[in-house]
Amino acid sequence: MKVLPGSYCVHRLPPTGTIPDAVYRETFFNITQTDKELSIVCDSQVEIDSETSEDGFTCMQVVGVLDFSLTGILADITSSLSTAGISIFALSTYNTDYILFKSVKLELARKSLQESGYQVLE
Repeated sequence: MKVLPGSYCVHRLPPTGTIPDAVYRETFFNITQTDKELSIVCDSQVEIDSETSEDGFTCMQVVGVLDFSLTGILADITSSLSTAGISIFALSTYNTDYILFKSVKLELARKSLQESGYQVLE
């Protein structure tokens, strides 16, 4: 696991909301649209006029490319964090998974994951 630099915010906009150009200049961001909402995860410093937002997240990346045939990786990570009382926001890409959780829980998350056998890199 690798801790990504920065602090992240999760925004909710209407499904027809506008994505600010600044989002696309970030190293890490996620945009998901459904018929009910447009969600944007990005660096907290990016200003977005959203309906609601939740700030103060740390993001961890599962290091390496995860083959689609692998099972249980995300479940094992989330189970470890859940046991420690850490609520998560999970994102997946073609290559790997990302876990966001409140930054105040970083040291607890690190300890929990290490106790579960994961190496946590900065």
